[in-house]
Amino acid sequence: MALTQQFARVTPEYLEHCRQSALDSPGAAPGWDPPASDLLDTGWANWGLAAYCRAAGGDPSVADLLDRAVSATFGQTAGYLDHDEVYDGFTDPPRVLDPAEVEKIAGDLRDVDVDAVLAGLPSDAAEAAALCGHLESFSGDVRAHLGEQFAALREFYDGAARRALCVVVWID
Repeated sequence: MALTQQFARVTPEYLEHCRQSALDSPGAAPGWDPPASDLLDTGWANWGLAAYCRAAGGDPSVADLLDRAVSATFGQTAGYLDHDEVYDGFTDPPRVLDPAEVEKIAGDLRDVDVDAVLAGLPSDAAEAAALCGHLESFSGDVRAHLGEQFAALREFYDGAARRALCVVVWID
């Protein structure tokens, strides 16, 4: 079973609605249904980029930033989202980053020159995938995949920051 990194952009009011719904409904269903345009699945890519930054002696601040963005290390656990409607329950419940932390992460992501970070990544797909912590075969251009997923993450956080939204993160 492949685990993937998931994100949602929501208002604080929406989270309160979900919390209240979980309290009021049978089975603690939070009524989770953000619009598809406010959801993002980056697969394993950002975990792989962080692993590469650590393994290759790259900039540890990029790995730390990715940890903040994908794990919500400065966020709050949202126990009311600990429900099948949201995620599969295989890992920890979703975490929520408030708009202030989202804005900080968005600014830090903007400052990353991902092409420079990936410059030393081997061109051989198997070797590059292994440096990213993925020993299984990966067909395609690892550098391009990591760059595209990082760009998607940056754009996602930028959109959330512009709209003063929270970001919910979880693994599914």
